[in-house]
Amino acid sequence: MSCTNLLVIEGAIGINWGRQNAQRLIPSVVVDLLLQNRVPAARIFSTETDILEAFAGSGINLAITIYDVDEVATYEDARAWVDRRSAWFSPSNITRVYVGDQMFASALNDTTLQNNAIDMLNNTQRALNAAGFSHVKATMSHPFSVLNNQFTRPSEAEINVLVHEQFVRYLDIVKASGAPVCINLFPIEIMRALGIHDIDFAFADNRSTHVVTDIGGAVYTNAFEFIYDAFAWALEKVGAHDVEVVVTQIGWPTDGYPNASATNAERFYKALLPLVSGGRGTPKRPGKHIDVYVHALTDENKYPPDRPYGRHWGIYRSNGEPKYRVDLTGQGRDVLPARAREINRMPERWCVLDPSLEDDERVEAEYRVACGGGDCTSMYTGGSCSGLDRWQNVSYAFNMYFQAKFQDEKECEFGGLGQVVTADPSTGGCMFPVEVVKGQQKNYSPKLADGSGVHEVPGSDMILVILVSTLAIFCCVIQLVG
Repeated sequence: MSCTNLLVIEGAIGINWGRQNAQRLIPSVVVDLLLQNRVPAARIFSTETDILEAFAGSGINLAITIYDVDEVATYEDARAWVDRRSAWFSPSNITRVYVGDQMFASALNDTTLQNNAIDMLNNTQRALNAAGFSHVKATMSHPFSVLNNQFTRPSEAEINVLVHEQFVRYLDIVKASGAPVCINLFPIEIMRALGIHDIDFAFADNRSTHVVTDIGGAVYTNAFEFIYDAFAWALEKVGAHDVEVVVTQIGWPTDGYPNASATNAERFYKALLPLVSGGRGTPKRPGKHIDVYVHALTDENKYPPDRPYGRHWGIYRSNGEPKYRVDLTGQGRDVLPARAREINRMPERWCVLDPSLEDDERVEAEYRVACGGGDCTSMYTGGSCSGLDRWQNVSYAFNMYFQAKFQDEKECEFGGLGQVVTADPSTGGCMFPVEVVKGQQKNYSPKLADGSGVHEVPGSDMILVILVSTLAIFCCVIQLVG
């Protein structure tokens, strides 16, 4: 397959690449990884020049994101934004521009913010058209919350009354430009919102006992078709029955939550991707091809920890090692994804709690410091490291902080409680990672329509979310072994 002809005829399978990591794969390595896995499309959450340059000439269809939406607040701003990036639209094969990410998610009760988001979208498409890039489509991605969640069958779904008027404005713009409606679809979250308790319904492998029948004899045995068709029905009710629907984010987390595991993620994709690539469509839209973007390429250990599993969507660990078997071409082969090449890991060193100081009164305070600067979400209830004893619990936190600081030995002091070791402290299903060497670490602070940041490095309020959960574990362990 040539690099210039990667897009398949039926449903295309793309992948999202977020960069909220302490350690990142560099853009050229990511492009090589996508080509090795024959992934025809990708979405990035920024427009940094080094990324656009890496994708140039790859043949991969690229979707980019305007996270700082203030840059397109007016039409003039949008023209300037397009002009600054005009040199990359053709070489990097940019086909779509997302204005923000889930812009309505934080604005369900604020029509002013909703209108601002729609204006920004309109500004962006007009600017693209004026610059000669009308083939590039501006759009927005939408969470499940743009639907009412009081339905038991797809045909009962409707656009949420809180966004109805502005969503119709959005539809007018995308219908005029030919852009798709883009939705984010995460069964592990949506089933909870709908009160569906049979976990097997999340998987498209026909093992669920939860079966839904609908108008015209439609039968639903999995969450993907159920939710996709719920959107299709809701769109039809507002005059958009023929608008293309692209699933811009879909995935299964591997840690930080009950049922979040590599085993379940492998099962999820093993059934879903052949369903999509086969072009059979859904009961509501039979024979319609569906483009989906797997979320995500790698874990993001700097993602806000309000949902602990939100840091664990990756097919790959941050060092470029795949977590499980998945065929990203959608052919259903039992294969391990290609490994990232040219990756340099840091030395086999870990930071742990000095066993002789396990009962020191300073341990809890230093544990707080470690979880404030490192990723402790794997210790949440249901996570892969939720069953550790006291020493392991603290050592895991120390090591995550140490690795996030690129193994700087000063960052393993913890008031004299930490020590660097060369024996792997991993235990059972809990892996104490060794990360990759320091690369391009510049973080960005994208904004939503109200100017608030998303994908930001956690502040003190976010750190508290981690501490409340992990300290509960810590205190229980103290009671058990103290």
